[in-house]
Amino acid sequence: MPVNLKVPEAAALAAIAGVELAVVEAGIRKANRRDVLLMRLAEGSSVAGVFTRNRFCAAPVTVCREHIAGSAGIRAMVVNTGNANAGTGETGLADARATCAAVAARLGIDAAQVLPFSTGVIMETLPMDRLLRGVEQAAQALGKANWLDAAHAIMTTDTLPKAASRTLRIGGQPVTLTGIAKGAGMIRPNMATMLGFIATDARVSPHVLKAMASRAADASFNSITIDGDTSTNDSFVVAATGQSAAPAITGINTPDGKTFARALDELAIELAQAIVRDGEGATKFITVRVEAGASIDECRKVAYAIGHSPLVKTAFFASDPNLGRILAAVGYAGIDDLDQGAIDLHLDDVLVVKNGGRHPAYREEDGQRIMKQQEITIRVVLNRGAAAATIWTCDLSHDYVSINADYRS
Repeated sequence: MPVNLKVPEAAALAAIAGVELAVVEAGIRKANRRDVLLMRLAEGSSVAGVFTRNRFCAAPVTVCREHIAGSAGIRAMVVNTGNANAGTGETGLADARATCAAVAARLGIDAAQVLPFSTGVIMETLPMDRLLRGVEQAAQALGKANWLDAAHAIMTTDTLPKAASRTLRIGGQPVTLTGIAKGAGMIRPNMATMLGFIATDARVSPHVLKAMASRAADASFNSITIDGDTSTNDSFVVAATGQSAAPAITGINTPDGKTFARALDELAIELAQAIVRDGEGATKFITVRVEAGASIDECRKVAYAIGHSPLVKTAFFASDPNLGRILAAVGYAGIDDLDQGAIDLHLDDVLVVKNGGRHPAYREEDGQRIMKQQEITIRVVLNRGAAAATIWTCDLSHDYVSINADYRS
């Protein structure tokens, strides 16, 4: 069961002026399942994306990068689940481009104005006959779906849809953001096997939106880990339709830019944390905070070493305060001049380690009390500087093994 995560209410997810949605059941992998999402964007929308750093990236990632870098302007996005179109060679690229061409033909736009996304099983070719029928049905249904429908349509092993909205004021005028995401396994930074889409009616210039999307990704989807695997299909896209009456946002460091970027970061973080809360087999949501480091980079190294450790994660699943495993992870994180005698370790409100050794007042029952909680914060203080970093992760349970052993069944 997800950790303190509920199905969002459709009424709480704000419609975005300039975005039309359609969801259909195309039978990509399973029957009677919403598996194709089509989004049409108003002409003149700004679109920015951040994609996987896996060198074996999926065909749609390659096509998305090409189209976003082009000058045509993005007018539509199409998502299929059940098949990742990754590890499919030239056939996969041709299929991704054919999908764009089909969307373009139905919407009266250029194929270079379409972004394709796929998620699901790797190394299987797309069932193009079903997908193209789904695209045609979706084009006819544009405007009939809401954001909760869209969140359902992009799920794979997720147990719950992930979606949220924000409303703020820019220049006295309302600006709205709504986002959806999917992901539950093959999750680690750079980014996860996830798709994330945020749309807003704000007017944001393309180069500013690109900087904001990158910043939001680093604060959110690049700060989560479930199992340490980096997917082939990760994509996080932000689209600004410019339909709000609010003044245009022309810089990330302007007052309006800071206000908007903060809301974008917060929304992306909420979606990223939802992915961790719904991690495959997760029973606990864990915040890892590393403080007083010499640099943010070394703080992140330590945090990820803890968050990726199977021994740490299984101890949390068992509610076993075998906390020496955390110290071991800190030690192999890659800081060559680390002074273990300076390190403090906190488990929520309990000081476990002081100056590199077990705190004299620490009691096993105190650690046990914290380990039984569904939400836990690990705080490591390196005492070598002023930098800090936070990531979010979960425990590793029997169910994770079962889900991934049976994934293709």
